[in-house]
Amino acid sequence: MAKAAAGRPARSSVWLEGKAPRGGRGGGQPSGLDRERITAVTVRLLDAEGLAKFSMRRLAAELNVTAMSVYWYVDTKDDLLELALDAAYGELRLPDPDADEDWRDQLRALATEYRALLVRHPWLSPLAGTYLNIGPNSLAFSRVVQRVIRRTGLPARGVTGAISAVFQFVYGYGTIEGHFFARVADAGMTPDDYFQHAMSSVTEVPETAEVIQESKDIMAARGGDTVAEMLDRDFTFALDLLVAGIEAMVERG
Repeated sequence: MAKAAAGRPARSSVWLEGKAPRGGRGGGQPSGLDRERITAVTVRLLDAEGLAKFSMRRLAAELNVTAMSVYWYVDTKDDLLELALDAAYGELRLPDPDADEDWRDQLRALATEYRALLVRHPWLSPLAGTYLNIGPNSLAFSRVVQRVIRRTGLPARGVTGAISAVFQFVYGYGTIEGHFFARVADAGMTPDDYFQHAMSSVTEVPETAEVIQESKDIMAARGGDTVAEMLDRDFTFALDLLVAGIEAMVERG
């Protein structure tokens, strides 16, 4: 079994397979089924039930077709997840890098959009870290990011580093935030109630109470009456730090 698997070439990406999307009816395929509809329902299921519970059988049931009908349009579950990933990237509202706007405003807009996407679709971050992200929507996002960063005045050798600094930060922030809200929803609580319950619990444990006590002044200075406000303020300040870092590197030359 292992030898057979080792002998098969690895599938790099659905976008590199060189196959045209299957469509239309044929071979008894159900009416109204196409790759776009299958992908849209996949996104909806991933949002509702999460990545761990997703299966081709579950998808087929949602579409009211057989699992084999789904395989008429996609070869593997991986292919379908990659299509869903790129469909989610299509939700991003991208600024025009040629518009007469400050690069700082455009960079903040892109970072904010990406964060919101990661929070809205908690399943996106593990998939983004698994696949090549070379679908049309993902590439459109990457292209705009690159063009905005080029407008900062950084030398060419610093462009990819700046992109990594900003968007790997956003990836990490949005991933943790998205998982937090998913955990809160599973607990059947509001984010604020969950936060207060967690803080109350850790202050009662000697091992963690000291850490919380040392952090009280930081928490108070942080501001924000709700979890959402605290998260927004931290994100905005961290992003301002990164923008300031880019400005400093430009001035340094």
